[in-house]
Amino acid sequence: MTTHTRLLDELCHLTAQSLASLETSDHFQIIKLLGEGSYGKVMLAMHKKRGTPMALKFFRRDSTCLLSFLREYNLSLAFCTHPSLTSALGIAFSTPTHYVFAQQPCIYGDLYDVIIPGIGMEENRVQQVSSQISGALTHLHSLGFVHRDVKPENIFLCDRDCRWVKLGDFGMAKAVGARVPCIWYSSPYCTPESKIARVTKKIDSGCFEVNNNGNKEKVHCEKPERMYCTVDPSTDSWALGILVYAMLTGNHPWSETVSDNVAYKRYLQWRKWGISVSEKIWSHQEPSRFMVFTPLAAGLFRSLLHPQPKCRGRPEEMGEFLGGAWLMDQKKV
Repeated sequence: MTTHTRLLDELCHLTAQSLASLETSDHFQIIKLLGEGSYGKVMLAMHKKRGTPMALKFFRRDSTCLLSFLREYNLSLAFCTHPSLTSALGIAFSTPTHYVFAQQPCIYGDLYDVIIPGIGMEENRVQQVSSQISGALTHLHSLGFVHRDVKPENIFLCDRDCRWVKLGDFGMAKAVGARVPCIWYSSPYCTPESKIARVTKKIDSGCFEVNNNGNKEKVHCEKPERMYCTVDPSTDSWALGILVYAMLTGNHPWSETVSDNVAYKRYLQWRKWGISVSEKIWSHQEPSRFMVFTPLAAGLFRSLLHPQPKCRGRPEEMGEFLGGAWLMDQKKV
């Protein structure tokens, strides 16, 4: 356990002891809904005494562990000092139905709403966002934390032109080296190393039943075996690579990161042999979706989207790829 993770645990303990119970309407004027998800919702509000706008993040108490709420709040409060990370404002409380904390408001929506399907974003904006998010991730990693949920929906806009964006939603964030259940989901943001959880193994759980004589006897009973993995910053690197691709093209490079996915298989071939050879291999088939990128961008993707996590590039290396063109003259996807 690092110094920062110990500090986070201590802050959670202290906050739990001082968490006040309030009525939201007594202290805040709710203005509008900013967003919502499985956790709850985010509302734009005005503090009645201070007169300052803020975003209130509401977590449903019936589906939220108090410790999870406290960890997200304190991580955002104490460690998200980078300008491209959303920061809590030192206000946390509970209501009869929700846990709530206040954070900096980003009133222009999220990046998902800016990416035009099938088209993407202007290349200069893509590089602006890439620079900021890579900086935010580098900051988190330097403190020993991994975001683990980088995607357009979790990147919030401070202006309409993406000159200033913030990475938020730290509900999935964990300390580097922590052991967590490995989760497979059908998405390009899911890393290739997560495939171990794709096929669920079953184990004998040693169940017992009461027989006709009223005695317990062991019976064969199978249940899914839970797979665990170690939290590593390379997870964020992979997601950053997928994010950059989505911003440039308005598409995903593949639907899911599995070896039997045709698009992903072609990417692996392209990554291994390079553009010239790949063009020959697939000359009579659909071209690789990575043919639209310049050698500079191709190098970025080869780095961030390396199939081996130990060989994957780091967000702090993004600066090596900024400034030059990322797209060929004709964008074909």
